[in-house]
Amino acid sequence: MTTAVHAEWLKLRTTPGTGRLLAALIAATGALSAMADAAARCPAGGCQIDPVKTSLTGIYLGQAVVVVLAATAISSEYGTGMIRVTFAAMPGRTGVLAAKAVVIAGLVLTAGAVAVLGSVLAGRLILPGHGFTGYLLPSPGSGPALRASIGSVLYLALIALLSLGIAAAVRDTAAAVGVVLGLLYVAPIIAAVLGRSGASRQLQQIAPMTAGLAIQATTGLRSLPLSPWTGLGVLAGWAAAALLTGSLLLHLRDA
Repeated sequence: MTTAVHAEWLKLRTTPGTGRLLAALIAATGALSAMADAAARCPAGGCQIDPVKTSLTGIYLGQAVVVVLAATAISSEYGTGMIRVTFAAMPGRTGVLAAKAVVIAGLVLTAGAVAVLGSVLAGRLILPGHGFTGYLLPSPGSGPALRASIGSVLYLALIALLSLGIAAAVRDTAAAVGVVLGLLYVAPIIAAVLGRSGASRQLQQIAPMTAGLAIQATTGLRSLPLSPWTGLGVLAGWAAAALLTGSLLLHLRDA
C-alpha cells in the first residue's frame, strides 16, 4: 500500500494541473468568502445572519475545483490509456483506488485547511466593521466556529472522495464532473422550488451538499434539517457508496 501511495503521489505531484487546481481552490474559496463578508450587514436591531457560515461561503465555489481535481486523478488515465500501465504495475485495483483516495484526500485536506483559515481570517477582519461586533465570529477559541471550520475542511475531503469514486465508475472526466456537480448544486435548487414543504426538508436531509454543509451552522441549529455532524455523516455515506461502486466496477470491467 505504501508503494502504491508513493506512486500516486508522484503522478499527481508531476502533473502540471495539480498545483494550479490546488491554488485555485485556495484562491476561489478565500475570494468568495471575502466578498460574502463584504456584502453582509447586521443592523443595530439584530440580524439573522450566521457570521461563521457567511465567512465560509467560499466553500460553495471551492468544492467545484475539488471535484475537477479528484475526477481528473483517475479519469485522465483512462483518457490517455495510462491506466493499463498502472494496473500492470499494481494489479490490485482496489489498492490503486485506495492509494488515489489517500493522496487526493491528503492534498485537499491541506489546501482546504489553508483556504478555510484564509476565509476565517477574512471574516475576523471584515465582519466587525459591518455591525457584527459582539456576535459569534470565526475564532480558534470558539467551539461552534471551530467545529464549522474543521468540518468545512472535512467536507472538501469528502467531496473529493465522492468525485473520485464517481470518476472511477464513469471513466470520463467531463461526465464525472457533470454528475457530481449535478448532485451538489441541483438538489438545493429543487428544494428551494419546493419551498418549506416536507419534501423539501427530506431532500435537504439526503442531498450531499445541503446535508454536508450543515456542519457550518452555528446559529438556529434546531431549525436545520439535520444536526451538523449527522449532515456530514450523510455526505460520508455518499462518498463511501461512490468509492465502493467505483471499486466494484474497476474489477468487473476491463481497463
